[in-house]
Amino acid sequence: MNLRSHPYESYRASNSEWVDQTPSEWQEKRVKDLFRLVTDKAPVDNDHELLSLYASIGVRPRKDLEARGNKASSTDGYWLVKKGDIVVNKLLAWMGSVGLSEYSGVTSPAYDVLRKTSKFVDVRYFSYLFRTEIAKQIFKRNSRGIMDMRLRLYFDKLGAITVPVPPFSTQQAIATYIDTKTAQIDRQIDLLGQKAAQYGKLKQSLIAETVTRGVDKSVPMKDSSIEWIGEVPAHWELKKISQSFNQIGSGTTPKSDVGIYYENGTTNWINTGDLNDGVLLSCKRTISNRALQDYSLTIYPAGSLIVAMYGATIGKVAISMIDGCTNQACCVLNGSKKISVGFLFYWLISSRQFLISLSYGGGQPNISQDTIKNLRINSPSLQEQVAIVAFLDEKTAQMDRIITCINTKLEKLKDLRKALINDVITGKIKVVSEGQAE
Repeated sequence: MNLRSHPYESYRASNSEWVDQTPSEWQEKRVKDLFRLVTDKAPVDNDHELLSLYASIGVRPRKDLEARGNKASSTDGYWLVKKGDIVVNKLLAWMGSVGLSEYSGVTSPAYDVLRKTSKFVDVRYFSYLFRTEIAKQIFKRNSRGIMDMRLRLYFDKLGAITVPVPPFSTQQAIATYIDTKTAQIDRQIDLLGQKAAQYGKLKQSLIAETVTRGVDKSVPMKDSSIEWIGEVPAHWELKKISQSFNQIGSGTTPKSDVGIYYENGTTNWINTGDLNDGVLLSCKRTISNRALQDYSLTIYPAGSLIVAMYGATIGKVAISMIDGCTNQACCVLNGSKKISVGFLFYWLISSRQFLISLSYGGGQPNISQDTIKNLRINSPSLQEQVAIVAFLDEKTAQMDRIITCINTKLEKLKDLRKALINDVITGKIKVVSEGQAE
């Protein structure tokens, strides 16, 4: 199939929410005129394949996705699904959680199962249509609920939605074209993603090697006495964090339900979500002078190093270029004549897995200020640390530019994918068979 740059021969005004005009030979029908809601229940003690639906990957057997979500103890009474059915997550349809099932099996009653009612329906076409950005908007408008995360799209509303319906042969041509083109784009996206990941690993490797071995690889080495580090330059010294920084502290979170602590704030309020493994130039929130007084909060100066101590962000780090307070999840270090903030910044980036291994707690693991204070670092003289930081700043900046360029290409490909699907599926651009006259 080739995608011609021209539109269809003629158009007429559309009566649906999808487009202002539709190709003249296309029809518009309600979803319930094309699909019926299937509520066939699985028998007791069935051994059918359990299927799950995710917006990003579609319908998949649960056994292939054991790491995702919770597994049902029984599938008795679940909805039966046939290959070629469209599965809709009522709760997340407005976020694109709709998928064509390539499998027969059973799925949770939390989903709706749609089955075509005519042989002149290509389910691939409608599966693509139902995942477009305009579909998400239409589904959201037709969902019921008092807030976004409680919205539900029931079949009485979904079934009443009018959709564009091309002739069957056009449905097939469009679906086949999108199958082919998106597969090509997805391969490019996957390759670029792998390339970005490789540069990310190379960056981490460079940081780890440089902060433990220095820039000059010809110097004599010695055992660091730390298993995960191995050897370090013989002239480097072991320095304890608590003995190297004048100030090590954190903060306290003011009561979140008291508006006077957050309204009209003038002081930066730095949280773990602001930490970016880089230079911190701004943060998302501020707090008021009242909060500073009531909680005796410390304003840490620009140039401080901030480390996350709680939850999934453990070990995230930033050099803050703004004055500000932090909550109790952040550890702040400044004022050292022995260890460069930049050197410790890179050392902590290379040591994140080590920090995580020191955490305690169950579902919300933490490390404490004492954990950070008791860290011992093999480091060179302050002058050599400055040289190491300058070297890493230059090299990592080069890699970051490459990664940024790759990610920009990735986003353009994703946008192209969306635009291609949207323009072809709604009839803005025509798909023509090889050799077919225009």
